[in-house]
Amino acid sequence: MKERSVIEDVSREFYDFRYEEKDYYKVDEGLSAEIVEQISKEKNDPDWMREFRLRSLEQYNKIRVPEWGPSIDGLNMDNIVTYVRPKDNKMSADWNEVPEDIKETFEKLGIPKAEREGLAGVGAQYDSELVYHNVREEVAAQGVIYTDLESAMHGPYEQMIKDHFMKLVPPSDHKFAALHGAVWSGGSFVYVPKGVTVEIPLQSYFRLNAPGAGQFEHTLIIVDEGANLHFIEGCSAPKYNVANLHAGCVELFVGKNATLRYSTIENWSKNMYNLNTKRAIVEEGGKMQWVSGSFGSHVSYLYPMTILKGDDSQMEYTGITFAGSGQNLDTGMKVVHTGKDTKSVVSAKSISKDGGISTFRSAVVVNHDAKGAKSSVDCASLMLDDISRSDTIPSMDVRTDDADVGHEAKIGRISDEAIFYLMSRGISEEDARTMIVSGFADDVSKELPLEYAVEMNNLIRLEMKGSIG
Repeated sequence: MKERSVIEDVSREFYDFRYEEKDYYKVDEGLSAEIVEQISKEKNDPDWMREFRLRSLEQYNKIRVPEWGPSIDGLNMDNIVTYVRPKDNKMSADWNEVPEDIKETFEKLGIPKAEREGLAGVGAQYDSELVYHNVREEVAAQGVIYTDLESAMHGPYEQMIKDHFMKLVPPSDHKFAALHGAVWSGGSFVYVPKGVTVEIPLQSYFRLNAPGAGQFEHTLIIVDEGANLHFIEGCSAPKYNVANLHAGCVELFVGKNATLRYSTIENWSKNMYNLNTKRAIVEEGGKMQWVSGSFGSHVSYLYPMTILKGDDSQMEYTGITFAGSGQNLDTGMKVVHTGKDTKSVVSAKSISKDGGISTFRSAVVVNHDAKGAKSSVDCASLMLDDISRSDTIPSMDVRTDDADVGHEAKIGRISDEAIFYLMSRGISEEDARTMIVSGFADDVSKELPLEYAVEMNNLIRLEMKGSIG
């Protein structure tokens, strides 16, 4: 197989390939108590989880669709399949045992190669189920648990999962959190013991192959006191002419004096409704770092939230969103300062072209007791033409006088002078624009591991191809 060694090798076909659904098991379209019971039976849920799913469904039916963001009228749950898997699917720690078409998919996406070259562990999900999960022996020897959530739920970690599952993101939070609670499937469970530093990253990769389907993986990470972890999440899907849905959930628990970095490159196809929920809670002296690149999907609602619960806890968020033709990407972040002397620093950038709409929403909440809190939000938007749109919607709720909160926003265009200068040095206009956009996104790429920085720059070049005017 030809490797993606340089930018010129990359084409959109790398992400748009798909396989026919042969010998697949899936539930009926739509959502009902019978379907939820069917999924629960497939997953061999313990009783408490089956009951949790049914309660979540009840809440889903009561909660209204949000009206304040982009329209999701094109998403009809009556047409969405909430669970699909190969009939002979079973998760394996041996790459050779993964079914051939699934294995070929992840080989094309570079997952085994990435594992061999620089990851402490890998989980690979295909449609509704994990097909592969493995962790290096030396990492497991440190007491680090990295496995699929279902397996962990049936073992010695069941009580830990029960104590944490959808506690940060309760089903009552919003309609699609309730949907997730009812039909979730797949995802990863990570536990890093006290004082353990995982020197190289763990990674999960999510691939949605089936048309008209939803993916509802749940990621639960607990980083105990004084521990340190970098977790990477990647996702993609081929493009279909029917709506697909992603409504995953990420819950992150960062212990006292612990550090967690969570890096994401999302490259969903542009028929995807990405209604994902991510949330972290940080104890005393802990640090949460978000690095986010959003390039795909037709519509996105994505706002990673951090609760700075403990004194001296910190959060950093660095993100880039790229909205092209037919895309309405509503992204941002929320931080709640609860502990004393807490700190949050946000740097967000967005790019829009060909009529794409990019909206950055930020919410900073400083509670009464959060004395000495400091928060800085800096967002910059780059519009590449006259038909695109970029908006910034900040919200600040400060309930103490002893706080330092700032927000800065900038919106601009690529200057003709910069283009002319680069063209005078023999660079084509298209390449000049691409170089400027890549430089604009540099804050994010420099925070990513090398291979993911290259991937992000590849995606920028793909999005910029032919965009002159």
